[in-house]
Amino acid sequence: MTLHAWRIVAAKHVRSAFSGEGARRYGGRWNSKGNPVVYTAGTSSLAVLEMLVHLDSQELLQSYRLCELWFPDRIVETVDVSHLAQRWRSDPPCAASQRVGDDWLLEARSAVLRVPSVLLHNEWNYLLNPEHRDFGQIKFSDAVRFRFDPRLIKP
Repeated sequence: MTLHAWRIVAAKHVRSAFSGEGARRYGGRWNSKGNPVVYTAGTSSLAVLEMLVHLDSQELLQSYRLCELWFPDRIVETVDVSHLAQRWRSDPPCAASQRVGDDWLLEARSAVLRVPSVLLHNEWNYLLNPEHRDFGQIKFSDAVRFRFDPRLIKP
């Protein structure tokens, strides 16, 4: 079966959108600094929400691009939510959740890791390992212009 995911990026970063460089530089919920990973969402609406929680209101007016991607389910590993630390949803992210992604990357267990969304408890995000041998099985659409609805920044 083929799975879909979505990623929204600032237009200025579209060329490196699938390199993992941003997460390598800054870390994230599922990786610590120094480990390249690409964060994507299981739906385009979840991708919007995941981006919104990281932006200041004025940043919504910048130019963004939306990419769709497809990958076979055989290259996906799913995190067992029952094995996550109690604080995995904490903000800032806890070291235990970062270790989950770091271990997955270090062990090169799969090209894609399915992880639960903090924002929507019944939806999933997908992490991509750009250094995994199966990364080439992931197909990407052209990046299309995406505009956040200006009503999202009403005072």
